[in-house]
Amino acid sequence: MTTAATHLWRLLKWGRTLARHGALQGIERDPLTPPNVRRLVRVARFGLRMPSTPDYALALQAIGPAAIKFGQALATRPDLVGDAAATNLLQLQDSLPPAPFPAVRKAVEQALGAPLESLYSSFDEIPVGAASIAQVHRAVTTEGRDVAVKVLRPQIEEEFARAVETYEWAAAHVELLGGEAERLRPRLVIAHFKQWTRRELDLQREAASASELRDNMVAEPGFYVPEIDWSRTARRVLTLEWLDGVKLSKRDELIAAGHDPAALAATLVRAFLRQAVVDGYFHADLHQGNLFALADGRLAAVDFGIMGRIDRRARLWLAEILYGLITGDYRRVAEIHFEAQYVPSHHNVDEFATALRAVGEPVRGLPVKQISVARMLDGLFAITRDFDMQTQPHLLLLQKTMVMEEGVATALDPDINMWEAAEPFLKDWLRTELGPEAYYADRIVETVRAFKLIPDLIRRIDAAYPPAGAAPPPPPLAEITMIAPRRGWGYVAVALISGLAAAALTALVLIN
Repeated sequence: MTTAATHLWRLLKWGRTLARHGALQGIERDPLTPPNVRRLVRVARFGLRMPSTPDYALALQAIGPAAIKFGQALATRPDLVGDAAATNLLQLQDSLPPAPFPAVRKAVEQALGAPLESLYSSFDEIPVGAASIAQVHRAVTTEGRDVAVKVLRPQIEEEFARAVETYEWAAAHVELLGGEAERLRPRLVIAHFKQWTRRELDLQREAASASELRDNMVAEPGFYVPEIDWSRTARRVLTLEWLDGVKLSKRDELIAAGHDPAALAATLVRAFLRQAVVDGYFHADLHQGNLFALADGRLAAVDFGIMGRIDRRARLWLAEILYGLITGDYRRVAEIHFEAQYVPSHHNVDEFATALRAVGEPVRGLPVKQISVARMLDGLFAITRDFDMQTQPHLLLLQKTMVMEEGVATALDPDINMWEAAEPFLKDWLRTELGPEAYYADRIVETVRAFKLIPDLIRRIDAAYPPAGAAPPPPPLAEITMIAPRRGWGYVAVALISGLAAAALTALVLIN
């Protein structure tokens, strides 16, 4: 069991690392930063000589893989962090220092149980990309197929485990603050983050995810998923079809190759909506480094370590919410929030609809480049606070992916209107799902299921609380040894620890 002193040391070290690279300057200068967090930032940078230009990528790289994942998300949002910061953070996509080739060879041979030469007729020692969790090498199989071989970094599981353990400890102490900190449920957020990272560290599961997405996306011919080589895939090694294309992060090269960035952006929006709304299974790491434009104009995705899944009821709610915001039907959007139990029932649905209108109307119909995302997010956050809405961890992955997808699409086409691009798709799907045929089919299915659930209903009556609607069961929370306040300085110590934890989680996890 890691001691409290070790967790505190890690938090302080992360803060000092961020400060050393100038990465805390924006937090300190932002007028919206809480005073106690601003004071902790000043403590973290005390005695350090900070560079005039912040190096966010180097700071997050020095902290570790979990922080790198955070930076990759921000790299897609120049509207939030600025063009200079976003360009700097793009280094985290696939330009990290690679692991030495002898360690890679050993990992491949141990995972696949055979010498490298018996599996691949050629294997490039220099990787084509090295990211936070794995690196990718180009190779040719003994059958002559061009493939990409993804290999986990040595000791990456241990590194993630240490970081997540400290996140869990910090989140538990943040919840001691009560109020807003408790409403955001940081412990449950970290529990979901832990689940996601465990899945991402199993490359055989990633291969299965890619295979499922490939089957689903047959209906979207403009979006391509590479084929898996199952005979050369294991938990720490993934072999898949090699793709020749231009990364979406290289807009000038896309144009030079004859691609239409606006068409690619539209394809990306439609493909994501099909995944999230129609199939309920979506690629949840859609940053520029994972998307390519193929020579024939198709959009291709790689890196399927983080995938999201939402059930049909939640997808209907999501589609109706998006369509309601597009069309200005704020009353229906408000009703869905109450039906989904996202807003406690003691609040007034009409008041909630008015609050949504105050945020939605100023931006509806505008191109994204004219929308103040920071202002909109601030308004939405105020709504969640005013109406006692708790964080929905099962939707965090979808929310993060929507932010990423919007960032990539607007980088390709700054004039794209995300609402207008989504409206025809959502309208057609809702007509199919909510039309009379679907309605009566659903009623028949629900009636049959209701009879089957009568025995289970009796057991549920004895449960401590009713089922949580569309939300899946929450993951188990880690047992944390808390520092209990006793007298005098004990309360001061707990307040200091909670403040440090809140600052660290704000910078490294919750935004992720």
